[in-house]
Amino acid sequence: MPAKHLRALLKEALQSSEKRCVGIVNDNYIVLKVPLEDRHFWSPQLSLTLTEDNGETLIKGRYGPKPSVWTLFAFGYAALGILTLFIGMYGLSTWSLGMDSSALWWIPALVGLAVLLYLSAQAGQKIGAEQMFTLHHFFEDATKTKINVN
Repeated sequence: MPAKHLRALLKEALQSSEKRCVGIVNDNYIVLKVPLEDRHFWSPQLSLTLTEDNGETLIKGRYGPKPSVWTLFAFGYAALGILTLFIGMYGLSTWSLGMDSSALWWIPALVGLAVLLYLSAQAGQKIGAEQMFTLHHFFEDATKTKINVN
């Protein structure tokens, strides 16, 4: 299916009265989101990139959280990693000098926080799963195709 036709189908579906999804349709990039009244912190979005080659359209999509959620988790992991590194360096330095190295006790606490961050991300994926299926079915219904998820 040509990319132009695909964009037209999605624009038509987004403007329908059902409002199962909202989104942005650009030349080669499409973002489908859950309507604002149904959206929460863990709501996913579907980002699609269209590449046309010899009349065929290659669609690459990614289901994921809003960019602000990605940023929050990336910042959280980076902060915990950097803190662990510097506390480890400080604690091991004081330990090698025979001084009090009680700062090393912070490392298990920081690892525990990283595990909690990971578990909260997993819980968030479960909370947003139904909305992810809604986005998937909206795309399939709008384009009248069956999409294989890899």
